[in-house]
Amino acid sequence: MDADFGALARDYLDDLVRWHPDTATELGDHRFDSLLPDLSPDALADERRALGDLEARLAAIEPSRLSAEERADAAMMGGSIARRGFELDELREYSWNPLVANPGRAVYLILARDFAPLPDRLAAVAGRLGAIPAALAAARAQLGAMPRVHLETAISQFDGTMTLINGIPGTPDVDRARPAALAALAQHRNWLSARLEDGGFEGGFADPRIGPERFARKLSRTLQAQADAAAILARAEADLDRVTEQITELAGSFGGTPREVLDRLAQDVPDGSTILSYCGEALSAQSGFVRQHDLLTVFNDPVELIDMPELDRGVAVAYCDSPGPLEDGSLPTFIAVSPVPAGWSAQRIASFYREYNRHMVHNLMVHEAMPGHYLQLAHARRFTASGTELRAALRSGSFVEGWAVYAEELMAAHGYPGEGDPRAVRMQQLKMQLRMIINAILDARVHARDMTEAQAMALMTERGFQEEGEAAGKWRRALLTSAQLSTYYVGYTEVSDLARELLAEPGARPRDVHDRMLAHGSPPAGLLRTVL
Repeated sequence: MDADFGALARDYLDDLVRWHPDTATELGDHRFDSLLPDLSPDALADERRALGDLEARLAAIEPSRLSAEERADAAMMGGSIARRGFELDELREYSWNPLVANPGRAVYLILARDFAPLPDRLAAVAGRLGAIPAALAAARAQLGAMPRVHLETAISQFDGTMTLINGIPGTPDVDRARPAALAALAQHRNWLSARLEDGGFEGGFADPRIGPERFARKLSRTLQAQADAAAILARAEADLDRVTEQITELAGSFGGTPREVLDRLAQDVPDGSTILSYCGEALSAQSGFVRQHDLLTVFNDPVELIDMPELDRGVAVAYCDSPGPLEDGSLPTFIAVSPVPAGWSAQRIASFYREYNRHMVHNLMVHEAMPGHYLQLAHARRFTASGTELRAALRSGSFVEGWAVYAEELMAAHGYPGEGDPRAVRMQQLKMQLRMIINAILDARVHARDMTEAQAMALMTERGFQEEGEAAGKWRRALLTSAQLSTYYVGYTEVSDLARELLAEPGARPRDVHDRMLAHGSPPAGLLRTVL
């Protein structure tokens, strides 16, 4: 390893986790578990200066001195610096997005996994509880006009954080810090509620759309992809027509239209009492199928199916919660499985389980677990060739999500039977492809093309065959986030294009190709291509 680059890699990760202690916990670096991010102007200015110094050091390293893997790491570091600089200089979410300051996730991350004895973790929790009053005061000092949808969501999530903190096991340190933390959270929530009731700020509510210029810049930094925003949108709209033709043809084999066939399949529903065991059965069947068809190497890393935390319920039936990439490899991956949230109406529950019917659950478990996130990240943990932790810590969300969507297609193409009829799984996989494509279209058209709610709902329910509740939730997500909904589509196109090229080589076998693709951690697909 180049000594200068190795030292820079260590310094960069130390800088990242120093300014973002919640990110440190998520990654598995537990040196800062008792701290929260500092959103004060002085701290943000100091972080920007530190980033500039690191950027200059990276620019001074001659690429020819680095191995191919080190060059990929250097490019990932450069991308991370660019994203952080954009967030500090242009996006400035801390000044308009009240969700940024919620400490709930930072506290939950310490409680969720047994990375250390419980007394040690509770001592760290007490430290974070003690930091909440000052952190929220700093956040209020920075926040100006906020979008209505962000205020509404933040108020709800701060309630969830208070519920979480009330349920933390008591220790002397926790019990000393908890009352002040809860009081500060209640004060902050009430302050947000007052801003909502008063119509935002002096100039009214802020626009949740970040605009075409900032969207294009954020997208390029988020994805580290070759295509620009306009090219991504154009390809997505063409793919929407292509996949619509595929699902229409497949529905014809059932003797109906896509809507008729999907409605018929949606009658096969799980329920809250059976969903956890049903997901476990699907995971077992999928593991056997991957081995039987020799699609890629399966590792026996620990995995547990758990009840989804209440604060995360209502978005999807399941998600993959992997241990931090810097954690000890013995910690389990959680597949969090959700019954519906308490308080939902019977109509909303029925709609949710129509969307996440038994056939869709099979496809979802492919995405989240086998051979999707769980297996891909198990392969990624085994990468050590570059000699630094950068590849793990800076893993590309676009590649991770892109692989999981490709895994859905891979299993469907090999005839994974689900409940017994591979066509039923394929129908759900194509529906999910439509959802993924529409997500990218929403992302671009909401933030850069002023798409209306009515236009978005029509696109999702008519072209995407989504339930009304699913579509309504996605509209809010499109307003609450930017560039994130595009990661699935762009990652999928890049991963599937690369896989198609490698599988076309003479003598190529699926397991060898897929193992080769997953043997380099989780870099952006464009960097993976250069390494391969």
